[in-house]
Amino acid sequence: MQYTGEIISLFVAFSWTATALFAEVASKRFGALTLNIFRMTLSLVMLSVTLWCTVGSPVPSYADSSTWFWLAVSGLVGYVFGDFCLFNAYMIIGSRYGQLFMTLAPPVAGVAGWLFLGERLSAHAWLAMAVTLSGIALTILAKKGKNEHGLKIKLPVKGVLFGIGAGVGQGLGLVLSKIGLEKYALCLPSDASEIAITMVPFAGTFIRAVFALIGFIIIKAILGTLGTLKKAVTDKKGMTFTALTTFFGPFLGVSLSLMAVQYAEAGIASTIMALTPVLIIVPYSIIYHQKVSAREVIGTVVSMVGIGLFFS
Repeated sequence: MQYTGEIISLFVAFSWTATALFAEVASKRFGALTLNIFRMTLSLVMLSVTLWCTVGSPVPSYADSSTWFWLAVSGLVGYVFGDFCLFNAYMIIGSRYGQLFMTLAPPVAGVAGWLFLGERLSAHAWLAMAVTLSGIALTILAKKGKNEHGLKIKLPVKGVLFGIGAGVGQGLGLVLSKIGLEKYALCLPSDASEIAITMVPFAGTFIRAVFALIGFIIIKAILGTLGTLKKAVTDKKGMTFTALTTFFGPFLGVSLSLMAVQYAEAGIASTIMALTPVLIIVPYSIIYHQKVSAREVIGTVVSMVGIGLFFS
């Protein structure tokens, strides 16, 4: 089917929009580390059941050491670093602004794809990056007071830094995942069934989630806060939103994102998946009764234009 990767990428954008809205609620109740430990645990259960029902094994059957390595690194970069930054951004600046910084992911994926995969990087890539950054700046900057000159960041700097880290982690993690999936595909037997080939992204997500869970637990243990997990389990609302975040995020969204890069270049897939900041504007403003200024909408659109230019 033509444009299979692009169509899947669009579904990912909608899935991540739902994830962002659910995750903001859950992260404010649990904190980034606790939420991610629950997310990874639930996603491993969902992925195991899916693999078991489709290919007869609850764990990846054919992955070799090289596949495990690249997908493990991808999990640490994309999940442990990227998602930790993202959910902290949600807590500080909200999911709408947090998703705006995810427009940094496609340029990062493009550069990483050029460095690691030899994918084409157009001559005007730097211009496109400048446009994307300009859109973000237009959204988060505001004029200073009446007696002051210049601009100021209207969001907490800590939240902005977490947002930048989230975009970088997402973009780099996606390219590392593509390397791992290509390694995995080479491990499949020549007589592998069509369903086994189709489920490769879900197997890849399983491996990423394993190492992400280990990473989050290690960090929480170092901080000496593992004891908070038991109390958090009793929070029914928090666990409900965690389950929704898990389903639309690391289970469905991430697996489909890995499937998308199998059928389309990492940069093109990232561009379409990066529509989330646009898709989230209306539901976010309705749910949180926030007025969205024309400046913010224009800034978001400019960022999207920059993403499109990057891969044109």
